[in-house]
Amino acid sequence: MAIKATIFKAELQIADMERHYYADHSLTLARHPSETDERMMVRLLAFALHAHEHLAFGKGLSADDEPALWQKDLTGAIELWIDVGLPDEKLIRKACGRANQVIVYAYGGRTADMWFAQNGSQFERLKNLTVISLPVETTRALAKLAQRTMNLQCTIQDGQVWLGDGNESVQVEREVLKAAQPSMR
Repeated sequence: MAIKATIFKAELQIADMERHYYADHSLTLARHPSETDERMMVRLLAFALHAHEHLAFGKGLSADDEPALWQKDLTGAIELWIDVGLPDEKLIRKACGRANQVIVYAYGGRTADMWFAQNGSQFERLKNLTVISLPVETTRALAKLAQRTMNLQCTIQDGQVWLGDGNESVQVEREVLKAAQPSMR
């Protein structure tokens, strides 16, 4: 018998002063049996950074043709595709063909550095791709915030990001390894 996903509930308050986005979200996260708290919390962070009424969690680890998060317009066209971890370069290339914008939140320390070094030249051809690296210290601190029921606050201001639960707060460090080129549309 297959092991089922573990369900996590998160009440997430977002104050994004850069985008002037202020909202509360009640989220249900299904953590795949092979997914770690670290990866799940990176997905939650990605949601907070790109929060929108149409942003939704995809099947992620359960399906190769769906990202960790995505945002579709009313016609079903994919506006934003967000993946976390170290996805295969072929999957990223395919995502760039399907979505207007693709963002990968890479983490894992030296492993992530090697992944980017190995794939960086192929990524340069993908004009709508952004790759952001999260330091291992940040993702491990985020994993410590994971609870089956979470009340979290995310503040984004002046390029700084903080995610906390009222007791602990994590300042999220990010490094842009590759930025998407501005769209000519």
